[in-house]
Amino acid sequence: MNAASLLDHPIFKTVGSVGDEMEMPVYVVGGYVRDAWMKRPGKASKDIDFVCVGSGIELAQGVARKLGKKTDVTVFKNFGTAQIHLDGLELEFVGARRESYRNDSRKPIVEDGTLEDDQLRRDFSINAMAIQLNEAHYGELIDPFNGIDDIKRKIIRTPRDPHVTFADDPLRLMRAVRFASQLNFDIDPVTTEGIVAQAERIKIISHERIT
Repeated sequence: MNAASLLDHPIFKTVGSVGDEMEMPVYVVGGYVRDAWMKRPGKASKDIDFVCVGSGIELAQGVARKLGKKTDVTVFKNFGTAQIHLDGLELEFVGARRESYRNDSRKPIVEDGTLEDDQLRRDFSINAMAIQLNEAHYGELIDPFNGIDDIKRKIIRTPRDPHVTFADDPLRLMRAVRFASQLNFDIDPVTTEGIVAQAERIKIISHERIT
């Protein structure tokens, strides 16, 4: 499926062009794709997340050079991410990765990964969609967990076993409820079972992450 019509800002072509120059697959992912598909007024235009198969920091720096006009890049080396503020937009760049967690820690073990790895680690199917930005496949929607179908059905569902998704990051327990409320969606029964089973893990979430 081609979703190029959702890419209504020049930044998408710019990021795709830089990705081509760096021979790096690049995608817009997450909430922007979800909200643009749902046509949520005023929701899809400010925070845009880009994933690349490579270094997100290097991609951001390349985009800044392409934009010129003294575009500043904020780098978070510990997380391998970078941000650019552009005309009211907050752009975040990260390399595709896979994460795992120990039972007694919220600090993830992070490794380089593929786009598929990155989509699998996301919280819900509706947030796991990606649109490719490289010229050869510009606008191609990559939706391995049927997020579009879940939007149509108004369902909150995890992309993998919900017990694993919620055990990895208990904050997702609260996010499931928040998304269901904000979007007027239902939480699917299997995901609900995972929420109930992992509810005790809310206790390990720091106050700072909740607020």
